[in-house]
Amino acid sequence: MKRRRIDDALTRIDLPQFPACFADKGRGALVVIGIGGNVGDTARRFERLMRYWRSSRGLVPVETAPVLKNPPFGFVEQNDFLNTVAVVRTALPPKALMRYLLEVERRFGRVRSFPNAPRTLDLDILFYADRRIHDERLSVPHPRWRERESVTLPLRWLLASRRRRGAPALGRWEKEMP
Repeated sequence: MKRRRIDDALTRIDLPQFPACFADKGRGALVVIGIGGNVGDTARRFERLMRYWRSSRGLVPVETAPVLKNPPFGFVEQNDFLNTVAVVRTALPPKALMRYLLEVERRFGRVRSFPNAPRTLDLDILFYADRRIHDERLSVPHPRWRERESVTLPLRWLLASRRRRGAPALGRWEKEMP
């Protein structure tokens, strides 16, 4: 585990599978998922999540960003969070993917008690290709992605890595990066 302090509140953490690139088989939609947590050994849980996804039928990991350690917001009387983003491919439509991610959270011990509560694992669909979805159960792009350093910093790191490698853009939303 390699750590690099960004400022008084933020630290970049590199883990064996964060950042990483995996074989992109090119089938299905490209989706960006936000990954977070602050209960227990979150770094180890992120590594387990990647192993789980790589053996899963629901999606295929393509690339991950470095991890960001950052303070909580909303309910602040809790441990700092680890957050990152992952690009995955999936044939699941957006709502089915959301159900799949909720099931993965549950498998990894997530209990929903109150908004912004501590959690073992939090998985959010940030972008689903260039789709825009707004209903009572799912909003894509994620409505607050631009406001959260826990999303924008790992996303910037990931996009910079993709540009250096000449990888194609993930979506029109890249032009909206703060």
